[in-house]
Amino acid sequence: MNKIFFLTILLSAMTAFADDAKNEWQNTTLSDATIKKIQAAQYEYKKCVGVEMQKPIHQEQESRKATEDIMKQCETILSQMREVYLAEKVPGTIADRHLKQMRMQTTRNVLQGMMFNEAARKSGQQQ
Repeated sequence: MNKIFFLTILLSAMTAFADDAKNEWQNTTLSDATIKKIQAAQYEYKKCVGVEMQKPIHQEQESRKATEDIMKQCETILSQMREVYLAEKVPGTIADRHLKQMRMQTTRNVLQGMMFNEAARKSGQQQ
């Protein structure tokens, strides 16, 4: 009974790993021009987030709501970066994974900054 169970688990694990080969990016390189486009889009994204954070309307909102609004305002820049990846034949799953990572890290940073501002405002240190 244990041998049959073990073989069943082993076969199911092999089929699960067989699908991953399709989603892997096969050792290609990005040109310097492409890297510069991606870096420019990253800069524009961070610049957009910085400009949005400075707007007075977001300074008065609750930190989570402000973070959500800021991220929505700058989402279009990430879609432009995705187009650059797809134009260079980077698989969509790889591009999406990178964009998701960037979005999550930026969201954390924005939320942390907005929470700091909200705490400072509530303590009376900021006018």
